[in-house]
Amino acid sequence: MTEADRPRCRWAQTDALLAAYHDREWGVPEHESRALWEKLMLDGFQAGLAWITILRKRDAFRAAFAGFDPDRVARFDEQDVARLMGDAGIVRSRAKIAATIGNARAYCAMRTQGEDFARFVWGFVGDRPILGDGTKMLTRSAESEALSAALKQRGFSFVGPVIVYAWMQACGLVNDHDAHCFRR
Repeated sequence: MTEADRPRCRWAQTDALLAAYHDREWGVPEHESRALWEKLMLDGFQAGLAWITILRKRDAFRAAFAGFDPDRVARFDEQDVARLMGDAGIVRSRAKIAATIGNARAYCAMRTQGEDFARFVWGFVGDRPILGDGTKMLTRSAESEALSAALKQRGFSFVGPVIVYAWMQACGLVNDHDAHCFRR
């Protein structure tokens, strides 16, 4: 069987970039705090758009947002917002840009208070991935609702339960690969 013939989740069968993302990243448990934060920010930008749009712009996002270094993004000011609003390589939504800057500040505040982002996040799933049933793709769960509320309580925005659930899937907190998928 060739790589192209592997049985994949339905959503990853329409585009080579999506297939590569699916095969190498989506659903792989992520335990590094900064990487989790970056992926959450990208999922926030994805709201209302197709994931392929964000995936195609991911490198431009990384360049625009200082490699998604929360310490650097937390220091962004109105000049940075103006710069980002003029960057055709990213999604130019003032609300999403402002949320990313605010979320960097919330992330840094958690760290300053001794709260590790990865430990915090993984605590909502008992420190191991939740296995979906492999037949249907949920859009939210009790865990995503609780995690969304906890993030908002800590000052995060653009982290509703649907965005958080998609992020949980992407970061391997939930294994929602289709039953027939080779990654399940």
